[in-house]
Amino acid sequence: MSNRSRVRTIYSGRVQGVGFRATTASIAARYPITGFVRNEPDGSVWCEAQGAPKDVARFHADVRAAFGGNIRTEATMPIPPVLDEAEFMIQR
Repeated sequence: MSNRSRVRTIYSGRVQGVGFRATTASIAARYPITGFVRNEPDGSVWCEAQGAPKDVARFHADVRAAFGGNIRTEATMPIPPVLDEAEFMIQR
């Protein structure tokens, strides 16, 4: 798993009620990554993405390109990989 990284990103702004989770999952399907995206009670969106660092970076760049006008802040931090994760999903 040494060539895989996992990043947690918290997006805030106008990121709920605009198709953010569905679009993020669609973007994730373009890459060999796993993880999840979910709405938070405070109006932010929590996303964890895992894969080769270049794929995770491209995924996040595509999310920014799709929702740059909606994202006010984006807080990203590396976290430990999840060993048995098989897909990227929308959590409810």
